[in-house]
Amino acid sequence: MNGEIYMIAEIGQAHEGSLGLAHSYIDALASSGVNAVKFQVHIAEAESSIHEPFRTTFSYEDPSRMDYWKRMEFSEEEWAGLKAHCEMKKLDFVASPFSISAVSLLERIGARAIKIGSGEMNNALLLSTAANMADTIILSSGMSSLSELDNVIAQMKNKCSLSLLQCTSSYPTGPHQWGLNVIPALKERYQIPVGFSDHSGDIFASLAAVASGAEILEFHVTFDQRMFGPDSTSSINIDQVKQLVKGVRQIETALKCPVDKSDCSEYATLKTIFGKSLAINNDLKKGHIITLANLEAKKPAGYGILAAHFETVVGRQLKHDLLKWSFLNSSDLL
Repeated sequence: MNGEIYMIAEIGQAHEGSLGLAHSYIDALASSGVNAVKFQVHIAEAESSIHEPFRTTFSYEDPSRMDYWKRMEFSEEEWAGLKAHCEMKKLDFVASPFSISAVSLLERIGARAIKIGSGEMNNALLLSTAANMADTIILSSGMSSLSELDNVIAQMKNKCSLSLLQCTSSYPTGPHQWGLNVIPALKERYQIPVGFSDHSGDIFASLAAVASGAEILEFHVTFDQRMFGPDSTSSINIDQVKQLVKGVRQIETALKCPVDKSDCSEYATLKTIFGKSLAINNDLKKGHIITLANLEAKKPAGYGILAAHFETVVGRQLKHDLLKWSFLNSSDLL
């Protein structure tokens, strides 16, 4: 991370077990402006069992959740190829392991950035193993209380570069669940980089999170929200990724460039152009007593008495005749 908001596009399981589709996501995201892509590394036999229920009913082809995880697997050689492809495209490779076997695989292929999913935050064995091999660990707070986070962060803070994401484990996440208030609270509590993990299905939550102080963004991506899979409706498409990146970088610039409203000197010329001078709205004769009904304010400033000083003119007498729309100056008044 180089000081800019770090943006992670999570491919997750959107590849549907297709190696070609996984590589296609890397190619598509390479021109989007994100910093990293993230995959989930599933090794079914190590991670799960036939007793694991589906989180949501979505699968037409997998008799069990275990079968689904098997379909999501890639070989070690294939994972190495995906990592190499990311590096070729100047994208950081980030991975979420869900077993000790997956952590070991990532270590063997040289992956040094690990994201711990919120469902693994009480998995002390996995946390400890990951902390011993990774240079960078990103934690997700989704299912964890503050006391649980206190415990995990205390154990891991000095072992690697550590950051934390505000996350709400609801798919898709509604605005009332974003928890933007948690971002500054976590930053103050832990004094580590804090970001936002989004699965709302749109770009608005991430933009709001950046404005709330998020230093890292993670969001699910898909080629189309109508695609098969458990996270499709909680994802944004590739075109939305580009729009999100554009918005994030603009907000980032805005946050780095506070406006000083006590100094408006740079607007001096514009204030003259858009400023108004007093004028009269009818032909008036010498000796006429100026009333409010006689006055108009016309651009630019500097050709008559400032419109802001209109009260000093009302009740004064004209020295000479003035034609309609003439600017009114002190030299015209007794």
